Amino acid sequence: MDAESHLKEAVMAALRFEPGVATAPIRVTVDDDVVTLTGHVSTYVQKQAAETVVRAVRGVQSVVDEIEVRLSEASRRTDGEIALAAKHRLAWNVALGRETIAVEVAKGWVTLSGDVDWHYQREAAKDDVRRLVGVVGVSNLICIRPVVDAAGMEESIRLALQRLWYFDANAVHVAARGGVVKLSGEVRTPHARQLAASMAWAARGVMDVENDIVIV
Repeated sequence: MDAESHLKEAVMAALRFEPGVATAPIRVTVDDDVVTLTGHVSTYVQKQAAETVVRAVRGVQSVVDEIEVRLSEASRRTDGEIALAAKHRLAWNVALGRETIAVEVAKGWVTLSGDVDWHYQREAAKDDVRRLVGVVGVSNLICIRPVVDAAGMEESIRLALQRLWYFDANAVHVAARGGVVKLSGEVRTPHARQLAASMAWAARGVMDVENDIVIV
C-alpha cells in the first residue's frame, strides 16, 4: 500500500470512529497529503466535526472540505427564524457580556460581525450559532480589538507558559506585533506545541498566532 492509500485508510477509519459522522456518506480522496472531503451530511455541526477529525489524523497537511449540508424537511427554517434564534442565543451567552454581535442570514448561511476583546469570545459566538437548527454554514467576520501594548501582551503569554510544567524555562520565544503573536523555540511533544498556541490565543487582543515551534 502506497503512502496516499495508507493515509486515505487512516482518514476513513477516523471518520468511522467519530459517532457524529460514522454513518454519513462522506467520500475521501488524497493527493500529496491534501485530503478532500465530499458527500453530504444533515447538519453543519456534522460537517465541522468531519473536518476537525480529519485534520487531527497524522500525516494530513491540508483539508479541502466540500461536504454539502442537506437539511431534512423537519430541520428547515426561514432566514428570519434563524436570525431571531441566533440573536437570542448570543444574548444569553455570558462569555459575550455586553458585546454586540450583528447577525445576517442568507439561505441558511449565517454571517457574524462586530468587535470583541478576546479570541474566545469570537469562537464562542460562532459555536453558539453553528448548532442552531437550519444553519448550513457560518462566516465569522467578528474582529478582535487591537491592544496597543505589544510588550505587555508578550509578557503575559510568557508568564502563562512558564506556569505550566510542559515547558522548560525560555524554551518558547514569544514576539507580538500588531496583534499577531509569533511563537518559536523547541518543545518535546505535539501536544505541547498545540498548548503553547492555545495559551497565546488566550491573551487579550490576539488576532492571529504564527506557530513556528519545532518538536524535538
